Amino acid sequence: MGCILVYDAATETRYLNASNRELCALNEAQLSSDTPDPPPSDDKDACQLQFTFQELKSATGNFRPDSILGEGGFGYVFKGWIEENGTAPAKPGSGITVAVKSLKPDGLQGHREWVVSRLFTLGTIPLPWSNRVKIALGAAKGLAFLHGGPEPVIYRDFKTSNILLDSEYNAKLSDFGLAKAGPQGDKTHVSTRVVGTYGYAAPEYVMTGHLTSKSDVYSFGVVLLEILTGRRSMDKKRPSGEQNLVAWARPYLSEKRKLYQLVDPRLELNYSIKGVQKVAQLASNCLSRDPKSRPSMDEVVKVLTPLQDLKDFAILSYHARVSQQGRCKKKQDGIQHLSFTQSKGIRSSTPNITKQHCR
Repeated sequence: MGCILVYDAATETRYLNASNRELCALNEAQLSSDTPDPPPSDDKDACQLQFTFQELKSATGNFRPDSILGEGGFGYVFKGWIEENGTAPAKPGSGITVAVKSLKPDGLQGHREWVVSRLFTLGTIPLPWSNRVKIALGAAKGLAFLHGGPEPVIYRDFKTSNILLDSEYNAKLSDFGLAKAGPQGDKTHVSTRVVGTYGYAAPEYVMTGHLTSKSDVYSFGVVLLEILTGRRSMDKKRPSGEQNLVAWARPYLSEKRKLYQLVDPRLELNYSIKGVQKVAQLASNCLSRDPKSRPSMDEVVKVLTPLQDLKDFAILSYHARVSQQGRCKKKQDGIQHLSFTQSKGIRSSTPNITKQHCR
């Protein structure tokens, strides 16, 4: 369970509740607006930390413009420092580095609330296959947690840029500005205005404004495709037939022979063959045009969990085939010919042995 952050402007105090003390080290925090002081907890492992507004102000250097990390649709994010074992501000470069988000008055979410979280500094980097699976699984668990509570929450804007990574590549969901309470009781959906990011939003949500947990599942399928291919969901720099990732990749997901042409070439065959097949099939299921045919996020977690331990890497299979080819002898001239093909216009990361003379 993650941490819930509340900043109460009336008392200039924020509370950080967590399921255990390890999480209290600002492992994760998210906004809960217009919430009164939290009730006392009976959980012996739970803890409460308190920041005053002045402490947040000091930690960020009075919210200096040069401490701004970025700007979103609802507010600014400032960089700050707090002490390792307390709430007091720390000198820049010491203690725990945090990101403090202040909401804009015109963000329609209340401008007296603040979000404080640990600052993740890995940035955008190339990832090996094992880390890609780990990130996908962590993000899936986050969505499953939101969907599975007594009061379900629909993320509504799930995308790769909202997945933050710590130093061990644990995924943290961020930016809940568009999150919406899910349907309850006999209701099958929530009707709302269409917001989100083009390329990730489920088609039925875009067309009708009907929002369900399966809308998040579709968005997760898009992210899986990005993880698999190394491409963006929308990329105007690519040829017209490849700009929309889902439209371009969909025909290849169900055909094993074409599937490997989708794999990010930067992986250089260092990926699990079965893992790629499972991820591709899962992405295809998540991207089903019929929302009812999409899996739940709990089911997604069950599919992804065992993929972390697969060791059937394509590079090993390739070397094994080449080694066998080297031992083959052609009776007439003793020459073994190998040729490697690449489909025109499609990236191919698996060379194919097209001629073999073993007897």
